[in-house]
Amino acid sequence: MRGARVKLAAAAVAVGVLGAGTVAIAGSDDGIRERLSGYEEVPALSTPGVGTFRAFVSSSGDEVRYQLRYDDLQTAVTQSHIHFENRTNAGPIVVFLCSNLGNRPAGTQACPADGGTITGTIRPANVLGNASAQGLAAGEFKEFVAALRSGATYVNIHSVGHPSGEIRAQIEPHGMPGESEHDMNHDGMSH
Repeated sequence: MRGARVKLAAAAVAVGVLGAGTVAIAGSDDGIRERLSGYEEVPALSTPGVGTFRAFVSSSGDEVRYQLRYDDLQTAVTQSHIHFENRTNAGPIVVFLCSNLGNRPAGTQACPADGGTITGTIRPANVLGNASAQGLAAGEFKEFVAALRSGATYVNIHSVGHPSGEIRAQIEPHGMPGESEHDMNHDGMSH
């Protein structure tokens, strides 16, 4: 019985230490969680594809840790990005999350073609210059985080059948009560 309490206490301390290095994008302790669907594509798209995107900005403000999970897309996934634009328009790619095409920057992971989960860390070197005409240039990490916090970015998953995007979610400046970075591994998305 005593050994179980010690293990439980050690696990609680480990979770606390792991979560101590992050702060939420929205300014609370909750991080962000968005649900991707075809209805947020421009134009809207009817698809069985679903997904979730979760992210946390480090307390030092120099990286964003994320998890992207998706399933049930109509065709194989080709790539996923964060784009800079409001919800009614398509915008330029500012960060690659994954790609199965030859256009990915060095170090970009492959996308699970038939659905799955990826995790990663976005750093200043990952911010592309594709949005420089809109004032967000390559490596401008503080500006990228400001765009995340303002709701001016969206995450998009592209597929063979829908090369301009099959599922999408605007990254909104709000947290989800009761969620933490630890919960990224227990997201509860239906399959």
